[in-house]
Amino acid sequence: MRTSTTRAALAALALLPALVLAAPAASAASPSPSAGASGTPAPATKAGTSFLTAINLAPGQDANVAASTGDYLYWAFGASEGQTATVGLTVGLAPSADRHGPQTWSVEVFDGLRRRQSCTAGTQNATADPAAASLALSCTLREVRSWAEPWSGDPLPGTYYVRLSLVDAPQPDLGLAASVQLHVSAKGDADNAQPEGGELKAPLVPPVGGGAATAKAAAPEETEEHWYTGWFSGWNSRWFWTLAGGVLAALAGVAGYTLTRHPHGRRPARYGSVPPQAGAPQPGPYAGSGQP
Repeated sequence: MRTSTTRAALAALALLPALVLAAPAASAASPSPSAGASGTPAPATKAGTSFLTAINLAPGQDANVAASTGDYLYWAFGASEGQTATVGLTVGLAPSADRHGPQTWSVEVFDGLRRRQSCTAGTQNATADPAAASLALSCTLREVRSWAEPWSGDPLPGTYYVRLSLVDAPQPDLGLAASVQLHVSAKGDADNAQPEGGELKAPLVPPVGGGAATAKAAAPEETEEHWYTGWFSGWNSRWFWTLAGGVLAALAGVAGYTLTRHPHGRRPARYGSVPPQAGAPQPGPYAGSGQP
C-alpha cells in the first residue's frame, strides 16, 4: 500500500513541469477580450456629449454606439503629417412606424483648436425618408500638413473631433432610439507628404546655357550717334532749351502786341472819314500861305 502511494506521488511530480509550461501557451492562445480576432481594438461603445468628453479612438478602432435621436455625439482621433483621413458613419434610425417625418443628420470634423475643417468629398448632410431604416454620412479631410500660416485653417498634425448631430426632425421624434456606427480610415504617411493640390512635374533645375541667353538679353543696345547728338545731351541741353524758350517767348510777345494794338496816327478804313464840325472856320484858298 505504501509503495503504490509513493509511486503515485512521484508520477504527479513528474507531470508538474509539463503543466507549468502548458499554462502560458494556453493563456497566449486565448484571445484578449479587448481585441478582435484580427488584432484590432474592439469597437467603442460610448460617445461623448461635448469636446471635453469626446471618446478617444485608437488607430483602426471603430465605434458602435446606441444613442437617442437629437443627442450630440463626439469622438476624437489622431492624424499625422501626410495622412488624409475619411470619417464614415451609418446611422440606424428608429422604426418607421414610430417616426413622424424625415430626419436630417450632419457630421462635422474639428481640429485640436476646435476649428471646423472643410470636407473635400463625402456626404456631410443627409436626409432620411420616413420609410428609410438608415442613412450614411462621410467626410474626407484635406491632407494633413506639417506647417501652416497662423491666419489659415489648414489641417495640422494632432487630434481631430467628430461631431454627429440631428439637424432637422419632427418634435415627437426627439428621444427615439438610434444606433451609430463610426469608422475612421486614413491613407498616406509622412513619406508622401506634399502640398495639397500640387504636384511637381519636373525637377527644379535651370536649363543648360540659360545664363548666356540671360546675359545677352540684359546687354544694353548701342545707340547711333550723329553730328548734332552732343548739342542735345549733357549740360548743353539746358542752355539750348533755355535760349530757345526765350526766343519763342519774345516772338510770341511781339506777335501779340501787333494783333491787339493799332498803328499810331491811322484809323481803320471801316470807320470812314471824320465829318466837319459845325461853326468851325473853313480854310480859305490862301490858308497857310500868309496872305489875307
